[in-house]
Amino acid sequence: MSYDQMLSPLLGRSAWTPQLQQLQVGGDAVTRQILKCTRWQLEETTDFVTCPYHYYCDSSYPGDYHPAVGALVAAFAAYCFVAALAFAVLDLARSGAAGVRGVKRKYLVPSGPFLLPLVLLALAKGQRVNAVFPLAQLGPALLLLLQASALAFRNEADGDIRYAVLEASTVSGVLHASLYLDAVVLPYYTGLEALRWSRFSGECASCLCRMEPLVVGGTAMRYRGLSKTALAIIFALCSRMVCRIYGEERLSAWTRSALEGVGWVLVAADAVYLVGWVAAEGGAVGVAAYSLVAGLVFLCVFGKVYRFLAWVESRQSQWKSSLCHTIV
Repeated sequence: MSYDQMLSPLLGRSAWTPQLQQLQVGGDAVTRQILKCTRWQLEETTDFVTCPYHYYCDSSYPGDYHPAVGALVAAFAAYCFVAALAFAVLDLARSGAAGVRGVKRKYLVPSGPFLLPLVLLALAKGQRVNAVFPLAQLGPALLLLLQASALAFRNEADGDIRYAVLEASTVSGVLHASLYLDAVVLPYYTGLEALRWSRFSGECASCLCRMEPLVVGGTAMRYRGLSKTALAIIFALCSRMVCRIYGEERLSAWTRSALEGVGWVLVAADAVYLVGWVAAEGGAVGVAAYSLVAGLVFLCVFGKVYRFLAWVESRQSQWKSSLCHTIV
């Protein structure tokens, strides 16, 4: 599928077709260059009425990976989702979610020490993965999956030092994954806005005239990888590490729980926003992918709320029992 066919539902016929008619030769290559541009240059212009802002792309794109790479990324993302969903269900049912057939859980979930480097590799090379599982459109779903896994499944280790190393690697992984995703998503949505609200000047293949300045990441898409959600998750993971190493006093335990709760709220809000965004833009595959990840997030949130209510009920029962013994 060409870039013109892929973007036609997003750009619309009235905004995109006349521009393609101006680029009768190499239109798909120009579209790819604009969507993958990582450095835009603003040129001086003398036409302040019809072309007050004149931009051109000052970066080159080496080309897409083979579709087989996209198929591998899609299979890996599907496995990460199934593994996270399975352990979330096991954790909710309390039927021994520490591992499967002797294999520890940390080796099977996306935030574990084995799969996390693969997630980072996929996102780091995501700009060139545009077939089967285009990370410019579906990369946020993979990051949400990683964030939910990091919050839902704690690292398990025998000693405090090993635990600290695992938790620190998870924190670093979440941070780097957020940065890698922004490096993939921001150029795409910058180029998408450039195509939507610009016209080709004809001075070069990627030269565009705009009535307003070009904003990094565009103005329509508000989602960012490195955001308050990522920072909240990092703080929550750091609080876990502090509580594990220095002990869970009453204040630190409540602080950790509050930070984790904030992280879950922000992850759920991002999931809802992305589902709504993809549904508005169109695309059944994107809607299905983000809906599945959102369902996983809300399943994990439901499990946390359910366990919290069960804990409150048990505490109330203990308090009533101790009160009765005191009265007697």
